[in-house]
Amino acid sequence: MSIWSLVVNASVVVQLVMVLLVMASLLSWVMIFQRHFFLRRTKKALLQFEERFWSGVDLSALYREVNQHPNPDCGAENIFRAGLKEYTRLTQQRTSDPDAVMEGVQRGMRVAMSREEDKLEQHLPFLASVGSVSPYVGLFGTVWGIMNSFRGLANVHQATLASVAPGISEALVATAIGLFAAIPAVIAYNRFSAKSESVLSSYETFADEFSAVLHRRVHGAS
Repeated sequence: MSIWSLVVNASVVVQLVMVLLVMASLLSWVMIFQRHFFLRRTKKALLQFEERFWSGVDLSALYREVNQHPNPDCGAENIFRAGLKEYTRLTQQRTSDPDAVMEGVQRGMRVAMSREEDKLEQHLPFLASVGSVSPYVGLFGTVWGIMNSFRGLANVHQATLASVAPGISEALVATAIGLFAAIPAVIAYNRFSAKSESVLSSYETFADEFSAVLHRRVHGAS
């Protein structure tokens, strides 16, 4: 009655369900570690870039620096690069209206922020799917196993607990594996969603502050 013997002696359908759930669990753990390290790098890069940005460095010099040594994990850097690039292109046109310049800058930063949002939410739909579907997949394996167990009793004249217990036990293993796959995925999804929203909110705050800096500059120049 060990767990391994219950898995080995289970029906083919129940074994397929168990294999599917184990694979989903392994994939979710890979994505959990990937998201953890990515968000930690992203938060660290955001703090470092904001420190450089507000240190009083010339924006043109900072733009050249981030172009020479880009950090793909720093969303604020990508938003800054997109905004200043659009600002430089529009201000080089002598007839550009300041409001039109700011509209173009904000549009460029919104596009960059949308790309960063996609990066932050990568793999989260898979974790949500594993967390919501795995218990039902495990329940399907349990129902199938119990059905086979009771069907096997049709040929037994006197049913005892000893004859029913193995079939029900192997069926319940599928539910246990489904919960084992679902619980970490749900916890990770909730945690990473909250962290992603926090980082995205920091990006939006930075974009607003950077837009205010450029707004003062373009109206001062005009």
